[in-house]
Amino acid sequence: MLPKIIKKDDLRAFVEALLAENVVVAPTKKGIKYAFAEVDSFDEVALDYNITMLSPRKYFYPQNETVLKFKLGEKPSAEAVVESAPKIIFGMHPCDVAATWLLDVVFAEDPADPNYLSKRKKAVIIGMNCAKPCDEFSFCKDMKSYNATAGFDLMLTDLGDKYFVEVGTEAGEALLVAGAQASEASADDLKALQEWQNGKEKSFVNRIPYDTKFLPEILGASDDSLVWEAIARKCLSCGSCNTTCPTCYCFTVRDEVASNLVDGERKRIWDSCQLDEFAEVAGGENFRKARSARLRHRFNRKGKWLLERYGKSGCVGCGRCDRNCLVKISSVEVYTQLAGERAK
Repeated sequence: MLPKIIKKDDLRAFVEALLAENVVVAPTKKGIKYAFAEVDSFDEVALDYNITMLSPRKYFYPQNETVLKFKLGEKPSAEAVVESAPKIIFGMHPCDVAATWLLDVVFAEDPADPNYLSKRKKAVIIGMNCAKPCDEFSFCKDMKSYNATAGFDLMLTDLGDKYFVEVGTEAGEALLVAGAQASEASADDLKALQEWQNGKEKSFVNRIPYDTKFLPEILGASDDSLVWEAIARKCLSCGSCNTTCPTCYCFTVRDEVASNLVDGERKRIWDSCQLDEFAEVAGGENFRKARSARLRHRFNRKGKWLLERYGKSGCVGCGRCDRNCLVKISSVEVYTQLAGERAK
């Protein structure tokens, strides 16, 4: 589909048109940080945000979600719960678009997850390209997620007095036709976009000193590395890395019964492989009792297993894990140290 142009002054009218007919989620200012939240006006949208505390995955895969309602007693019964509503996610950065693409693939695998897919199918993603890294924690260029080529309905790039709009789907194009004063992109606009991309290439730098396509091999040879023991001495096993990661999808299931001892709900709740009890099974056995084993599991999942299975890294380099780590464990340093061990 042909790219479009929206004048800078017309973006407000476009967003307000979206708000008139849809639930719109966008980045908003929360104190000194940013968070995706439902907005009621264009003025609430933080277009210049760097990174949000959580990615928009919470709108497709809620932190606490009822998946089953049941009744106990003489006539027990159970009914699946699949709740979803249309919404527009506005302002997603390319790294979060890449993370959402991965979750789409994971949750569509057999057996497909109806709760995630029903929400995702009713959502429209309008991305916002970023011209520079969010902050010193970002390493999205290493993970090849700093440019989005798929996974969005519309992608906006700020060219100064206008936005270059890449149209990814018919749903995105329909929104433009209905709510925006958009024009066809000209040859000059395409040239301006290329110049913008050239500037972006210079702004984003690689922080890992090798091509991350070699990560699976490096991680595969690191099972006995002393690096895991070294970082385990610092790790608190608090789970902050997993709960803020845009591609983590592990969960626990909890049944809650009402005070009448008849009505109940089964809930799916985010979980973390870094918690001590995550791999504990009946009898008190724990497959990853050692903190070093849990750390190795996390890094292998992000840099090796998901990449081998889906062709896309389980880490998009957004830096949320490092940014929220209480003891400042750095993913970049871990990947660098593991490669350095192999070079000895």
